[in-house]
Amino acid sequence: MKVILDRIYEGGPFFMVPIVFILIAILVLLVWALLKRETLHKCKELIASLSLFVLVWGFLGQAVGLISAFDAIQSMGSITNEMLAGGLKVTFLTVVFGMFTFLIGRVGMIILTVLDKSQKG
Repeated sequence: MKVILDRIYEGGPFFMVPIVFILIAILVLLVWALLKRETLHKCKELIASLSLFVLVWGFLGQAVGLISAFDAIQSMGSITNEMLAGGLKVTFLTVVFGMFTFLIGRVGMIILTVLDKSQKG
């Protein structure tokens, strides 16, 4: 658990904290839809929107991180390979967490779709 918290802090709270909150919201919506079947359709739509948003949010975090890293490289002149690798690693954290949250949402959508079809059929 400490490793995950370290990665969230390392990726930057501006982008990582919303991703974590959206992951929690998606999980709550999944449980809510499973417990209250009459809300299934609305929950599916909301999960779809949230999962797509979090994916784009992760890529936006990467783009902002890359711009910051390139600004730092430009101002320093020459840098070591270790510095470059460390900067690139940080920019990929938001994308990885965003994609993970997106996949959780999509798997949940598949489960809810199967349950919805079995209810109707």
